[in-house]
Amino acid sequence: MRFSSDLERQLNGYGLTTAHILYRIPDFESVLQTYVWQDYDLAPEFPQMRKFLDFWQTNLDGPLHSVRFTHKRLIGPNEWRQVEIMSQGVV
Repeated sequence: MRFSSDLERQLNGYGLTTAHILYRIPDFESVLQTYVWQDYDLAPEFPQMRKFLDFWQTNLDGPLHSVRFTHKRLIGPNEWRQVEIMSQGVV
């Protein structure tokens, strides 16, 4: 499903996911490097993060050491409501 804005994603249940990735440098296996990834994603499956990590393991040389992540829904169902504004014609 494609959304036209970040707000539309949030209204459809997406939350902000941040992953702190530690990986090994290919030429120096004892050295760990860090990378921070962030995107809107759906808990608990996290399809966007899984897609990124699959891409990493398939296409990049630095093997993953560990991944820590947090997830926060920025807009909950009880935090917004639709308001219809009725305009009255002036005679």
